[in-house]
Amino acid sequence: MKNLDSLLAFDADHLWHPYAALRNTPARFLAKAAHGTTIETADGLNLIDAVSSWWCVAHGHNAPEITEAIRKQSEKMCHVMFGGFTHEPAIELGERLVKFLPKGLNKIFYADSGSISVECAAKMAVQYQFAKGHPEKCKLVALKGGYHGDTAGAMALSDPDGMHTLFRGIMPQHYFAERPNCRADGEWDDRDFESMERVVEEHEKEIAAIICEPVFQGGNGMWLYNAGYLKRLRKLCDEKGILLIFDEIAAGFYRTGPRWGMEHASLGDHGEYVLPDIMTIGKALTGGHMTMAACVASEMVADVITNSKISAFMHGPTYMANPLACAAAIASLDLFENRDYASRVAAIESRLRANLEPLRNLENAADVRVLGAIGCLELKAIPTSDDILRVIKETGVWLRPFCNYVYTMPPLITTDAEVDRICEAIKMIGQCEPGPVSDDEFHE
Repeated sequence: MKNLDSLLAFDADHLWHPYAALRNTPARFLAKAAHGTTIETADGLNLIDAVSSWWCVAHGHNAPEITEAIRKQSEKMCHVMFGGFTHEPAIELGERLVKFLPKGLNKIFYADSGSISVECAAKMAVQYQFAKGHPEKCKLVALKGGYHGDTAGAMALSDPDGMHTLFRGIMPQHYFAERPNCRADGEWDDRDFESMERVVEEHEKEIAAIICEPVFQGGNGMWLYNAGYLKRLRKLCDEKGILLIFDEIAAGFYRTGPRWGMEHASLGDHGEYVLPDIMTIGKALTGGHMTMAACVASEMVADVITNSKISAFMHGPTYMANPLACAAAIASLDLFENRDYASRVAAIESRLRANLEPLRNLENAADVRVLGAIGCLELKAIPTSDDILRVIKETGVWLRPFCNYVYTMPPLITTDAEVDRICEAIKMIGQCEPGPVSDDEFHE
């Protein structure tokens, strides 16, 4: 390996990092290797990845089953265009997803990333309404506090007062209802739905679909809300001829407890729950080993589009159904199906609650929220970057707070002892003195 200092110097001078300034915010660590729950750095640290490398490394880093699947596929074919061709990995993954996804959601459009799958979902909803003879229905309703991605269409559906306000001029304009206030661990109050009802009543003739992250709003506030909201959404959409889109990119694959976030909205004793017309999946789909996502539609949505004058769905990414990514996703699904992640996540949740609930008593604590393998300490004010870096090095736990949120979404294989270490690191950050917010990678 080249000299560590020279590598980091080049990085700082030439490479932009996510939500960070060039030059002023050099990378804090150079990752050398990653296995299981641990990232090894070039300067000798072994850091527990408490955020699953942005929530995707569900089975841990370099899961041998997934890396072997990628290796085998690379010997046959790394990529071929999906226009005019198909291939076995894409077909096998489709067969597996049809069985793994909620019943009735079985028309699959492969996408490059979560953001692109959201773009596809929005376009699919608009094309559906066009096919139904309602070209005027080309707007969506989203929730304040939501996050759906960084591409223009996905930004336009994220919190209008969130991190993307700089780009309002290039975004299409949609409608927003107030964030649900009823907590996931609280009682449902029907008044919590009044804002959505008002928005739909006022703009009903323009609305193609409503989109939300079921029970877990991630990248704009780590908010966990009551599943009663999803039940009301389904009823309203049915009454108004509006499609319902669930963005399960962060909430899916057991992150909130059950396989899908929507399963919290139970409809009875027979395992039934609220279903959307379109859903998006990504992140953990490949276990974080390759970039891949999907937009999945119901048969009703697919049939309306397919039987219309413009029968082709008008989207087509270059790397759609990339064979390497499909192979990784198939191996990832094997792990999701063969491991009892529901029980493991329940154990992680119990451990997070036991460790984080007492942190409500910290002087700088504003709130504590836990659901499934998600834990968040909301602070009144964030400590300095130097203090956060110190805690990371002292505890051997990689955390990446944003705004006032110190959170963890660890790999689903994380042990009880590792969860305890993660919570101790969160506690230490919560005990630090608040400082001025600097423009660096710890404050997205």
